[in-house]
Amino acid sequence: MNETPPSRRLRVPLTWLGLVPFALFVTMFLILPTMHIVIGAFQTSDGSFTLQNIVDLNSGTIPSSYWISVKISVASAALGSLIGFAMAAAVVFGTVPRWVKSPLLTFSGVASNFAGVPLAFAFLATFGPVGLVTVFLRSNFGIVLQRDLGFNILSFWGLTVTYLFFQIPLMILIITPALEGLRREWREAAEVLGATALQYWRMVALPILFPSLLGTFALLFANAFGAVATAIALTGSSLNIVPIQLYAQIRGDVLGNPHLGYAMAFGMIVVTAFANIIYIWLRIRAERWLK
Repeated sequence: MNETPPSRRLRVPLTWLGLVPFALFVTMFLILPTMHIVIGAFQTSDGSFTLQNIVDLNSGTIPSSYWISVKISVASAALGSLIGFAMAAAVVFGTVPRWVKSPLLTFSGVASNFAGVPLAFAFLATFGPVGLVTVFLRSNFGIVLQRDLGFNILSFWGLTVTYLFFQIPLMILIITPALEGLRREWREAAEVLGATALQYWRMVALPILFPSLLGTFALLFANAFGAVATAIALTGSSLNIVPIQLYAQIRGDVLGNPHLGYAMAFGMIVVTAFANIIYIWLRIRAERWLK
């Protein structure tokens, strides 16, 4: 008598059917590769358990490569946060025409995912030794980027500037909803109490936005630290960063140690996971304020 009709029994599984491709994709290309890296980081070449790979992370040039990667990530995250925040604030609160907002957000959505070999080629074609900007400055103004301005696309700042191409749009996408969440009543109340625009931002807006800003900085840091293809395609072996060291260990050379490469990748996973956890935690706190 109380049996569920067949149509209702089938409805529950069908509602989850659309998530099957996503679950398969995440399992095959995220969870399984990550587990393979984590397991390989604690194995020897014959498959036995060892902690030597983790200990070896403190040997040779590996610590310096992590340090350089951290500095590049911090620099690109800081510059991306400042420039992206300024652009988003100009669109939301400034005198920039409203029609600019939609194209800017659309471009940001595309540019924030533009990385790897195409991005490296684009910057080499623009700022490389025979790039468009390099040749133009040398031919028309006699300015040599590396000699006169000290800029080299294959250097620390060259990679940092390249990362800004996707760091700034990512900042715009994330911080724009937070800026739009600032209520007009808060600013009006501050003005009624005699606060200037600077005092409003310093005492009201920025304290509310601080969790979002700090969380977005952590996300941008993780985004830059985990960027592998762009760094390898752009700098090759000219810059001692973690992705280059990792590639050298796992590509199969005689002196390569794949399991040490797994340990280096495991270290990158730990750093990026920690940064993402900070972002998620601060994002939750920011959403409580803006509700």
